[in-house]
Amino acid sequence: MDSDVNDMTETPTTPTEVKRPEMPKDVILVGKKPVMSYAMAALMQLNESGSITIKARGNAISSAVDVAEVVSKRFMTGSTVLKEVTIGTEVLGDPPRNVSTIEIKLTIKK
Repeated sequence: MDSDVNDMTETPTTPTEVKRPEMPKDVILVGKKPVMSYAMAALMQLNESGSITIKARGNAISSAVDVAEVVSKRFMTGSTVLKEVTIGTEVLGDPPRNVSTIEIKLTIKK
């Protein structure tokens, strides 16, 4: 009896998933979807939590600004406050390259 064959148990290998840090619920990451998709998500989150942060980098920065404008000027006219806008640069990739970033913080007026 060949015990080596029976003792080996094969564990299925799955592709390794990249663990991303937990993103707070009040953060909207803007990417390639239509602006209105992010605006609706931002509106729902803003009504729920009272403040949101819209984040984007690279080519999505203009879409993030559009999301902030749609939420504050069209959906919630006069009832939001632009708290803070932070711009920066991240070094990404191999070879390293600079990518611009933006964070826009909106809150509901009290």
